Amino acid sequence: MPRLSIERFGGLRPALATAHPQPPGPAPESAAARIARVGGGLPAPFLMVAAMLSFQLGAAVATGLFDRVGVPATACFRLGVGGVLLLAISRPNLRRPASALVWLAVFGAELAVMNLAFYEALSRIPLGVAVTVEFLGPLSVSLVHSRRPRDVLWVILAGSGIAIFAGPTSQGLDAAGIGLALLAGAGWAAYIFTAQRVGREWKGSQGLAGGMVVSAILLIPFGAGGAGSVAAGSGIEIVALGVLSTALPFSLEMAALRTLTARAYGVLASLEPAIATVVGVVALGQSLHTTDVLATLLVVTASVGATFDT
Repeated sequence: MPRLSIERFGGLRPALATAHPQPPGPAPESAAARIARVGGGLPAPFLMVAAMLSFQLGAAVATGLFDRVGVPATACFRLGVGGVLLLAISRPNLRRPASALVWLAVFGAELAVMNLAFYEALSRIPLGVAVTVEFLGPLSVSLVHSRRPRDVLWVILAGSGIAIFAGPTSQGLDAAGIGLALLAGAGWAAYIFTAQRVGREWKGSQGLAGGMVVSAILLIPFGAGGAGSVAAGSGIEIVALGVLSTALPFSLEMAALRTLTARAYGVLASLEPAIATVVGVVALGQSLHTTDVLATLLVVTASVGATFDT
């Protein structure tokens, strides 16, 4: 899998920092450098796994809000709180050409669709299944850019995994949930291409922060009704959602990226469906069937295989 600029929730992973030449002499510490210190010298693979675990725990928190505030409001809160946290870190300069602001708006719209579709899927199907199906988005982008005959194998493996989820052995999985997870994956694929353009216009996490705020604003009309249902306890969960789904995994992953190679990053990121499955079982008490495990392993294997072929 290519080294993608993704901040996950269904999705979203922080844009990978590219090295910029620094002027001689002391310079102010960048936001990326401040974030990178969070790792505290821990091994990069450990930090990556911790980041993915944090993100999936954030998804588990989100499921507890669906019944109280609604799915659209949960997505709006997640993006809004996460965007504000990243804005505080990146402090973007909004004095930009009109084209940069237009691309940021497109980016935000993609984030809104991707997150809303993923949360709607999560309200219908288990966490591990939703993440595995959504993962077809970046995997498809990786395979589309390849012309090697053996990549047909990875397509077959990934397709077989999704077929198991949607087939007669699916343990009664909701078809709409599978479709919404596929929509989230399509949004993720589109997001990857737009993120490349936004990454050229905005340094570090500035584009991601701005895009998340735009996406939250776009979701306000859909989530306004649920926002009025927020109680004190829900407010604490909303903050936890923003921290676990954005601020903490972003910081951990940025720290890991100091030493990870593109291939190592891709292989580790490929483990996310398996991590989501474990979180779904342990944190949410979701049932785990043999066919679900097989389907997840097929998609993870396809992703790892595509990564090693890059």
